[in-house]
Amino acid sequence: MNQKGFTLIEMLIVLLVISILLIITVPNIIQHQKSIRNKGCEAFVKMVQAQVQSYQIDENKLPASLEDLKSKGYIESATCPNGKSLKYDSDGKVSVSE
Repeated sequence: MNQKGFTLIEMLIVLLVISILLIITVPNIIQHQKSIRNKGCEAFVKMVQAQVQSYQIDENKLPASLEDLKSKGYIESATCPNGKSLKYDSDGKVSVSE
């Protein structure tokens, strides 16, 4: 009888290779998580700034605050992926509050 399939040794070797790959990649991801979130925050600020401009085009005026953007559906949140809040200046500039 000729059966095809994987032996126990072959399965253990595959599990060993997968484990080694996980051991190598997971610490790198965790190490770079902070910089990834900061880059995400930078991109989010640019997106909110674009929404300020969209609001200005639609309403012919700058929004009074980020709450105006939320209430009109331009943005859902004023919080970056890294947890920092955004601030809005009276001249229409969006930045990260420290």
